[in-house]
Order: sequence, then structure tokens, then C-alpha cells
Amino acid sequence: MQATSHLTFGIEQNKRQIERTLMKTMTCKQLGGACNMEFHANSFEEITEMSKKHGMEMFQEGDEAHLQAMSKMKELMQAPVTMEKWMEDRRREFEALPDTA
Repeated sequence: MQATSHLTFGIEQNKRQIERTLMKTMTCKQLGGACNMEFHANSFEEITEMSKKHGMEMFQEGDEAHLQAMSKMKELMQAPVTMEKWMEDRRREFEALPDTA
């Protein structure tokens, strides 16, 4: 019986490890940005943080296309309900994506 519990534990541990390595991919453009840079993450929160970091880097570089995209996002943020819907749409888009290794 103890061998069965170790086997079950091993299977569950492997499943969790696989889940951590499976990721979803979205581009900067899909997340409201200006380029095709890809972000790979396990969660929507993680991918939005990557996108924000990239946006800040592009802001610091003065990238015109990204500055324009940020301006559009800033306008969107002026209407909280609209921004919330936009974020929820992106979340659904992320969740619908296939997992990749």
C-alpha cells in the first residue's frame, strides 16, 4: 500500500512540474503594445507584468511606436469600466491560447 502512495505522489508531482513548464504566448501587440515581441508565461498576471516591463523599457528608449500605444492605453484607462472590459477580454484571449512547452 505504501508503494501505491509513493506512486500517486510521484504522478502528482510530475503533473505539477509539467503544468509549470507549459506556457502560453502573447505578443506585445496582443497586449496593447506596438511590436511582435513574444512573452511566454504560465498566468495572465505574469504575462501582463512582462508586458509592463517591456513597455517601460521602450518608454525609456523613447520608442515612438510604443509611446503611441501607451498613449492609447492611457486614454483607455480614463474609463475604468472600459479598461476593465479590455483587460478581461485579454485574459479570456490568454486563457484560450494553447499551452506550449
